[in-house]
Amino acid sequence: MRVERGRTATALLLAALMGGTGIVGAETLLTVDATRPAPALETGYLKMGQGVSPKGGTIAINNRYLTLDGKPWLPIMGEFHYSRFPADGWDEQLAKMKAAGIDIVASYIIWNHHEEVAGTFTWDGDRNLRRFAELCAKHGLKLVVRIGPWSHAEVRYGGIPDWVVDAMPTRGNDPQYLRFVDRYYRQIAAQVKGLLWKDGGPVIGVQLENEYNLTGPGQGREHIASLKQLALAAGFDVPLYTVTGWDQTVYPSGQVVPVFGGYPDEPWKASPEILPPKETYAFRFDSRVSGNLGAQTTATRQGDADPDIPHTPFLGAEYGGGVPAMYRRRAVIDPADISAMLPVQIGSGVNLFGYYMFHGGSNPLGRTTLEENTAIHGHNDTPIIGYDFQAPIGQYGDMRPVLRRVRPFHLFAASYGDQLAPMVPQAPTVLPKALDDLATPRWSFRSAGDAGFLFFSSHVRQYRMQPATDVRFAIDLPGGRVSFPQTPVTIPAGSHFVWPVNMDLGGAKLAYATAQPVTRIVVDGVETHIMQAEPGVPVELALTGAANVQAAGAKVEQKDGRSIVTGLEPGMGAVVGFTANGNAKRLLILTEAQAENLTLLHRGGRDVAVISDTDLYQSAGGFDMRSRDGNVFRYATLPAIGSGGKADGLFTAYERSVPARPVLPVTVEKLRDAGKAPPIRIGGPAKAAMQPAPEAYGRSAAWTIKIPGDTLQGVADSWLELDYQGDVGRLFAGTRLIDDHYFNGPAWRIALKRFAAEIKEPLTLTVMPLRADAPIYIQQEWKPVQEAGGQVAVLKGARLVPEYRLSVEIEK
Repeated sequence: MRVERGRTATALLLAALMGGTGIVGAETLLTVDATRPAPALETGYLKMGQGVSPKGGTIAINNRYLTLDGKPWLPIMGEFHYSRFPADGWDEQLAKMKAAGIDIVASYIIWNHHEEVAGTFTWDGDRNLRRFAELCAKHGLKLVVRIGPWSHAEVRYGGIPDWVVDAMPTRGNDPQYLRFVDRYYRQIAAQVKGLLWKDGGPVIGVQLENEYNLTGPGQGREHIASLKQLALAAGFDVPLYTVTGWDQTVYPSGQVVPVFGGYPDEPWKASPEILPPKETYAFRFDSRVSGNLGAQTTATRQGDADPDIPHTPFLGAEYGGGVPAMYRRRAVIDPADISAMLPVQIGSGVNLFGYYMFHGGSNPLGRTTLEENTAIHGHNDTPIIGYDFQAPIGQYGDMRPVLRRVRPFHLFAASYGDQLAPMVPQAPTVLPKALDDLATPRWSFRSAGDAGFLFFSSHVRQYRMQPATDVRFAIDLPGGRVSFPQTPVTIPAGSHFVWPVNMDLGGAKLAYATAQPVTRIVVDGVETHIMQAEPGVPVELALTGAANVQAAGAKVEQKDGRSIVTGLEPGMGAVVGFTANGNAKRLLILTEAQAENLTLLHRGGRDVAVISDTDLYQSAGGFDMRSRDGNVFRYATLPAIGSGGKADGLFTAYERSVPARPVLPVTVEKLRDAGKAPPIRIGGPAKAAMQPAPEAYGRSAAWTIKIPGDTLQGVADSWLELDYQGDVGRLFAGTRLIDDHYFNGPAWRIALKRFAAEIKEPLTLTVMPLRADAPIYIQQEWKPVQEAGGQVAVLKGARLVPEYRLSVEIEK
């Protein structure tokens, strides 16, 4: 999607010299043999639970894909931990996830958030699982509960309470341990009683354990089987039972389904340097298992996931929506680092794309702090409170730029997933030689019969791939070869997209297109397929079975039984109209920016497409908009939703504003200078940099921050932005820690509505000095410049940014 501009002479030369890519003259022909038939469907091998709802809705699974109401289904799943976010904000946050194209919410049920003291369970307030599940149902979101008992989740002891860890063996079939797990499972089941899919509720799946590869006595497959039996006995009769499939996981085949993942960086690594190119950005044609995803245990045998491939679909649960903050590695993730994973993973055969995390959060405080840290022999040091994860929706609920990058892929899966899910990945003739091969084009083709989708990506985090220069694609299908485009094109570095081949349009076919299908809606009885142009690549479309093809401002020619459209300038008026089986249809080709700003809402039995560079999500009467860039809101809708708009192509454009608030000052006073930071300790399970000992934080620099009393008046929220440099930032209300942050470069942003009571008094910011010799990974562009032997702990600036809100009604 977003591309890296510009090509050097060296890059052009390397692209021209690529061997074995089918060079014919000045053209590089990228070929794939897609004649291989799909494996036969297998049902009944996987022993799942009740998949029929009281109204007859069905969820089922076979060896290749999921089905929803009997149709192939390719859902998007996003992780959101309810116990890490204030309960009074769940409704709004779930609406944001729905607007982002999420179909399923996944959430760990973190044991020590609910039973920190033995026998004392907490299921109210921010830990009210039942209310969270009911709100998922309200927004039409399905729910997968990850019941552990070990979650990891960067939580103290992986979520297992201290009183369990101290008294008995865990993660195995110790009878005492299983008795407490059984009690805990039954508590969870009681919270969601009546809310399972079979009851008409949203809960469709259960994940057992996590990152499990232990094979000692009473462990391994036997333990996972025992956990499933406990879950069934507790009442969890659901369509799906899953386990994580990486790091040589072990499980009883047929009883659970493995799910997979991959991350743009590995903050759990010990290295303080940039990592080699990640396999997350490489198409997969054999194993589904990515490399180390951070399991805290060491496997002693080959895992079960790869041998199970013939019997299980390729499902994902943990494709990083960002990465967690960890003391020794502090990556800053670019939006394209996330969006590029989607075409790569879906193009590799993934039929459930699950994010971890999609929504960030904050760790609650209990009798102890509840974060993972090396002081309790955890593998990682993480902030006490902050669990932002750089997720598409942040710790405080802000909708971030990465969300716009990934949403077109989500909309694509929702609209065309029934066609895509049965398709199998086909490897191109020429594959990259290794993960560090940045010259060979990376692509895949998923097909069923003569229809398919081409997946392409030339984005690798922190590395620049070569442009694909003067290329055409040749797809060998059972019915013959499809070659396109007519004239070779250069695909810029950083591009990542999905292009259709013989896509069904209902009576006509899109033989090929150099634009990505995004979604389809019916407007005034006309089926409209909305597509996205790829920057730097001319749009070319070929239709078969279509009559009366028209495209204003473009060229339409007949060739080999196809209507070929070229010269189209993308935009909200870039329409290709045609008829199929006597019905009027059209294609609308948006620019990349327009497609990324597109949200699809449902109101009054109809779809409404909204394009805006402002955050928005559906509300009871229409949609709510949020802006941190000013008090003026601009949006365009298809169809029109009221009066006062102006025509803009197929859309109607509107502009509204709310009262602006004057810029409010932040008063900052220095409390104390930093003392000399002690040398960074090396140790822990990773033998890497460990966070400072608690007593060392007394050497932090400190400032008093006074927030104006009216900072929350007339706005949806107000953001405190702290531009600091140091090691660890901590924000206190009095002596109570309210948030913390590992410095990684960008400003630290805190939403203040949550702390309306606390900001009536001055806050205190402390910054632990960052030593120049700290063996900590901070990306070069963000790393403070320091002299040898020095340290830095500075607050460069603090400011308040208002967040404005506008509610828009949609007339029925």
